[in-house]
Amino acid sequence: MPAYDPDNIFAKLLRGEIPSTRVFEDDDTLAFMDIMPRADGHLLVIPKSACRNILDASPAQLAAVMQTVQKLSQAVIKALGADGVTVQQFNEAAGGQEVFHLHMHVLPRFESDRLRPPGKMGDMDLIQAQAEKIRAALADS
Repeated sequence: MPAYDPDNIFAKLLRGEIPSTRVFEDDDTLAFMDIMPRADGHLLVIPKSACRNILDASPAQLAAVMQTVQKLSQAVIKALGADGVTVQQFNEAAGGQEVFHLHMHVLPRFESDRLRPPGKMGDMDLIQAQAEKIRAALADS
């Protein structure tokens, strides 16, 4: 497996070199809004420590990420009135991974909705408004 690249976009985001709309952070993980959302409220959860994907992540990294995924899944349901969530994770290029830092997608879902196609920039005002609702739901929990 290729080595972890410390210059990947999520590593830069963690170092504050590029902006993000953060919704949750603890000692081990960061959750932020996806700028190309496939669903309203689409966010990403990443470990703060370096790992390429699930194939090289430590059990502690995986546990921390999954705890945050669960917390944010509950928050998006509460904040947005979603009926459920889809959680996605991709490994290596052949598995669909595009950014080589472990990340989990949390996509709020509604009955009869369809995911939008990937790769389309979202409305940043709408993304910011959704982030505020998610932060408020976290504060209430």
